This record gives sequence, C-alpha cells and structure tokens, in this order.
Amino acid sequence: MPQLKPGEISMGTTIMAVQFDGGVVLGADSRTSSGTYVSNRVSDKLTKVHDRIYCCRSGSAADTQAVADVVRYHLALYTAQHGEEPTVKVAASLFQQICYDNKDNLMAGIIVAGWDKVDGASVYEIPLGGSIHKLPFTLAGSGSTFIYGYCDKLFRPDMTKDECIEFVKNSVSLAISRDGSSGGVIRVAAITEDGVERQVVHGNNLPQQFLG
Repeated sequence: MPQLKPGEISMGTTIMAVQFDGGVVLGADSRTSSGTYVSNRVSDKLTKVHDRIYCCRSGSAADTQAVADVVRYHLALYTAQHGEEPTVKVAASLFQQICYDNKDNLMAGIIVAGWDKVDGASVYEIPLGGSIHKLPFTLAGSGSTFIYGYCDKLFRPDMTKDECIEFVKNSVSLAISRDGSSGGVIRVAAITEDGVERQVVHGNNLPQQFLG
C-alpha cells in the first residue's frame, strides 16, 4: 500500500456521506495536517466535480486534489460530448479507474455522492486500493474509526434531509473530539435535484461531546 512521500501532506481527516430519499448529505472536518503540524485548519475537503456531484477527499491532499481535477475535466468533456449531465455512477467509476490504475502511487480515499436524473441520490466509496462500493452511507479517514459504532447504531434509511444533516454534524463532531488529526470547522453539503446547499459549523458552534 502506498505511503506518504517526503514532504507530502496528509489530510488525517473525517469524511462521510449519507443518502436520503431525494438527495445526499456530505460532511467533513477541515484540518489538514503534516505529522503533528496543522498546515491548514480551514481546508475544504468537499470538492465539486459536477453541478450535483461532489467528492470527499482523504489521504494525500496533493493526490486527491489531482485526481479530483482530472475527474472534473472528464465530466465536463462527457457533458459536452453527450449533451447530458453525467450520473454519479459515471463519476465514481472515473475515480475508481484512476485510483485502481495508480494504486501503487496514490494515497487517496474518496467518497463520491450526488444526485442525477437516472439513479436519483447515490453514495459511492473508493477506498485505498481502488475498489468501489455503493452504500446508503459511508465514512472514511482517520477519525472514522472512532465513530463506526455510533453511525451503525443511529443510521436509518428513512431519515429526512434535516435528520441527515444533524446526523453528519454529530458524527463528525464526535470524531473531532477523539481524533487528533481531525479538527477545525465542519463543512456540510446537501445535494438534491434543486441544487447544492452548503453549511459551515464553526468550532464554537459544534455539538458538545462528553470528553471525560
């Protein structure tokens, strides 16, 4: 499995996405770290690759930014050639192909989520190694190990958009409270047929957690 190269920046992160009837909600912390040094405390790990398709990035900041740029280019080309918007599945397949073909050189864990007129709302995870998994919700990054049990217990497939937003905020907040590589603000994006709604939860407004 690839390791960070000398001087390369790791995002040591918490990212997640949740599907609901009519859309998806993505969330992430904003801390980018290099070892114990926090190189950026307000980075945006929710990256737009098309109008209603976003990705969450974890791993090497440089690798994931480069892969997202390549996918964004190909999706724009797809739209121009076919005269229609790409599906989330097409975007996820592009991410998967790039990550798999370069699995020995990339350190990139990606979550792709969005809404399209063919499949509606969908969430895909592309972990290290380049496999692809369609899931009702998923999480990744160093902070995810602290909240798998919490998310497995509280996730419901019939949640509303507002319930999903609160679920994401609480989950990422819990990860931030336990994971030294996650921190900063929480960025949230809710994607539906009507478009994208972005939110930022600042540190002083994060849900409070018991820290012992």
